Amino acid sequence: MTARLDGQVALVTGAGRGIGRAVALKLAKEGASVLVSELDEAPGAETVELIEAANGKAELLVGDVTEPDFGEHLVGVALESFGRIDVLVNNAGAIWNSTILKASDEQWESMLELHATAPFRILRAVGRHFREMAKSDERTEPRRIVNVSSISGLFGAPSEASYSAAKGALISLTRTLAKEWGRYGVRVNCVAFGLIDTRLTQPSEEPVSIDVGGREMKVGLNPDTREILSTMTPLGRAGTVEEAAGAVFLFCIPEADYITGEVLVCSGGLRI
Repeated sequence: MTARLDGQVALVTGAGRGIGRAVALKLAKEGASVLVSELDEAPGAETVELIEAANGKAELLVGDVTEPDFGEHLVGVALESFGRIDVLVNNAGAIWNSTILKASDEQWESMLELHATAPFRILRAVGRHFREMAKSDERTEPRRIVNVSSISGLFGAPSEASYSAAKGALISLTRTLAKEWGRYGVRVNCVAFGLIDTRLTQPSEEPVSIDVGGREMKVGLNPDTREILSTMTPLGRAGTVEEAAGAVFLFCIPEADYITGEVLVCSGGLRI
């Protein structure tokens, strides 16, 4: 059976861990060459190794998506490495939560920078390339963008003011670009995730911090909170990263050729 994405090139940000890694592996398994974008070199390199061990093709780009010139750099490396771009998955992200009364300006600004401004810059850079391709009539195949959001961006969530606002902005950006870029043959869609098993949502009695670009961000969920969220989910459990990757993949196949500007909720039925 022919792989569904045979000959295509996909860019996946935040592809060193969790959902991003699962997406990169899924797209590679289906035949795409993948540019693995990751802040930290070691997990990014591991994703590339996993893809290559399965006879797939991948290259690693280590860098911070919040850098102002990252979008242009990403596009340049993709074209130099693979000669084309077919799919972009804006996945890179983190969580830095607190109630709004305790939130600092730095927390607010960092979440908007990571989840809204960085994708905006990447989309602008990729969009310029897609526009030039459309003008030259070099290719007529659909080009696809999948932005990764959250049910927090749709419905809000306590202690997630900045994260929810940024993820909501990404949803609105998705819908706007779908209207702007349809003439270039670009399908722009979004997946809003609920409770997915990643290092950001692991049960932990004590606060756990991770370093994200020099900032210490608390991650994990209190076991009681985690259990409540699982109970609130109609399917009764958290989703796996492979299931999350499957939702992204749905927007990357020919059956989705006439779908753009949509938000797919992948949450096991959970609505916060």
